[in-house]
Amino acid sequence: MNFCSKCGSARIEKKIPEGDTLPRYVCQDCGEIHYSNPNVVTGVLPINDANEILLCRRSIEPRSGFWTLPAGFLENGESIEQGALRETREEAKLEVNNVKLFTVISVPKINQVYSFFIGEIANTDFGPTPESSEVKLFHVDNIPWDKLAFRTVKLTIEQYLEHGRNSFFNRVLDN
Repeated sequence: MNFCSKCGSARIEKKIPEGDTLPRYVCQDCGEIHYSNPNVVTGVLPINDANEILLCRRSIEPRSGFWTLPAGFLENGESIEQGALRETREEAKLEVNNVKLFTVISVPKINQVYSFFIGEIANTDFGPTPESSEVKLFHVDNIPWDKLAFRTVKLTIEQYLEHGRNSFFNRVLDN
């Protein structure tokens, strides 16, 4: 951090503020404490009655060309469910019904928390978007495991295959 977002001062120091336990960026002129918190990624594991899961081939970095569940960063002012539904529309032109929280995965190494919902595919006219070069249904026996973009996606799909749509798990990834 180079400048205070409250007063514009360049006199920023990283220190533990009085009454706190962690180092923070503190403006030496106005005293504003600037907190840095994890990013929340939210998405959906879309399923249908034919035992298929919808995946998107990423057309953006990181991991362009690899498959993922439709997901992205939560925006200010939206719930994690609203964000998951928005990202699913943005990445796959997909609507889902009966959405339920399915997994929460903390990845402290990269300061991110992932929340995936499970939802039933509601429309058949899904397709690619600027963020996804391809959108495809995969039967659970044909998941492209070696081409999945992220460990959080792999863990979420594995949880679904092991325990079905009614399970829930919370996990921390250390590496």
